[in-house]
Amino acid sequence: MLELTDIEAGYGRTQVLHRVTVPAGKVVAVLGHNGAGKTTLLRLAIGLIKPSKGRVLFDGEDVTSLAPSRRVARGMAYVPQGQQSFGQLTTLENLQLVADGRRGGKALIDAQMARFPALEQFAARKAGLLSGGQRQQLAIARALITEPKLLILDEPTEGIQPTIVAEIEQTIMQLADEGINVLLVEQHVGFALEAADHYVVLASGFVTRTGAGGKAATSTVRAAMAI
Repeated sequence: MLELTDIEAGYGRTQVLHRVTVPAGKVVAVLGHNGAGKTTLLRLAIGLIKPSKGRVLFDGEDVTSLAPSRRVARGMAYVPQGQQSFGQLTTLENLQLVADGRRGGKALIDAQMARFPALEQFAARKAGLLSGGQRQQLAIARALITEPKLLILDEPTEGIQPTIVAEIEQTIMQLADEGINVLLVEQHVGFALEAADHYVVLASGFVTRTGAGGKAATSTVRAAMAI
């Protein structure tokens, strides 16, 4: 679905990514320590920054030069770090902002309420008063209302209580079963590899290891990351 080939990119004169290639896959995990270039890679995938070299292919099309809005229209959705939401709006209003104008908007909201029961329970609560984990669920739900072909997730379980981490992890596994591809940056190596069919390890903007996902890859990846 999404394939990045020989990507070089950065900010101004600072090059962050060096000939990075990420293969297509149902769930692709991008792993590495802080500062490895993972978030830059995701921002490039959605079009927030442009590569100086390389190509971004999505669903068989070269989208390297397309703006983020046009990538979203083609089926990408991006959930950045930080459990982002409109804090002064209620949970339901946050979802309605995305659903309004979409065919079957109410059904799309209902589907995400069913996926994340806490959102239905706190539909009338302002998003700023939700827990971090609930705000992350809300951010993912908002992205899924756009009915994406590809969901790009940046550290979806960072700083979240363990019970909700488990729910989010289960959701990611379910999305792959539903036919939604996922590009995932995640610090929990064991889960990331269990969910992924491909993984890429970054260090200082270079790919240091890549391979098939699955639990069997955990020891290899941990050794490559020295953790």
